[in-house]
Amino acid sequence: MDKISALRGAKVVATGIDSAKSTFSICGVDAAQRIVLERTLNRAKLMELFAGMEPCTVGLEACSGSHQLARELNTLGHTVRIMAAKFVAPHRTSAKNDRNDARAIVDALIHPRTRFVPVKSQEQQALLCVQRARAGLVEERTALVNRIRGLLAEFGVVLPIQIAKVRHGALKAAQAIPVLARQVIEQLHAHLLLLDQHIGGYERQLRELARQSDAASRLVEVLGIGPVTALTTVGMVGDAREFKNGRQFTAWMGLVPRQYSTGGKTRLGPITRRGDVYLRSLFIQCAKAFLAVASRRNDRLSRWALAVRARRGFGKAAVAVAAKLARIAWAILAKGERFRVQTLAPIAMV
Repeated sequence: MDKISALRGAKVVATGIDSAKSTFSICGVDAAQRIVLERTLNRAKLMELFAGMEPCTVGLEACSGSHQLARELNTLGHTVRIMAAKFVAPHRTSAKNDRNDARAIVDALIHPRTRFVPVKSQEQQALLCVQRARAGLVEERTALVNRIRGLLAEFGVVLPIQIAKVRHGALKAAQAIPVLARQVIEQLHAHLLLLDQHIGGYERQLRELARQSDAASRLVEVLGIGPVTALTTVGMVGDAREFKNGRQFTAWMGLVPRQYSTGGKTRLGPITRRGDVYLRSLFIQCAKAFLAVASRRNDRLSRWALAVRARRGFGKAAVAVAAKLARIAWAILAKGERFRVQTLAPIAMV
């Protein structure tokens, strides 16, 4: 498909782009929401087309390369909006193909209730590269530890789940198994130590980057939030003022209850789990770390967390604390404030 409709002379006010690896399907509409432009172009032709167009609003689905394309189009004077795929799917009224996807994107773009993803800068994405690389190595290390434990278990040698126990006990445990299997365990153990070195290097780099970042250093002051979570939040969010309030930010992370209400009856279920899985998991880990030390503290937030844990159990309390930390993080980033601990009076012993 490579055509322009009969309304070629009309002014394009909104454009949807369905991007692929090498081709881009475009659908443009005028002020009356009539399709006036439909094309499929490669990247060079795409940039040439938008360089000659009057500034308009461009919609993109959030995917690999969408932020780089958004930055390039922004430099040409266009206003780019990136949206999650779930906001595009309801607007697809026919079979799924590139043309219909582009039409659905432009329909979602002009819909008043569509929510958009902030466009990330190159610095933000470079920061996320470090974090994603570390996260990938951590997953690889976990799989490797499970592999070592599984192979040893075949010979009746059961090691504890903790990584440190496997790191220090695998070679000693392998002395009781056949030579061929012992050689495999030794090779896997050497790879485990190499992964530890790479992960440690990334963590040292992240700690240094957190010290250099004013926003991340302010987030680290919050109990439970460490350099990795702070930098991931800064890299993923960018300008927190894109969110109206802390609850909207928490909903963007998927930490609010899923709602299924009808007939005037409100039903709340588990959290929605929307947004970035990695960022949400980091805040859950921060909440668990917070709960682990909350009993030794005497501030308002710790007292609240312990009360929730007593009523609802550890798992639900961890999610509640994660949502609370997310709101605090939004306030710190959006308002430029620092975290203030509200210490309570000592509890009287009876």
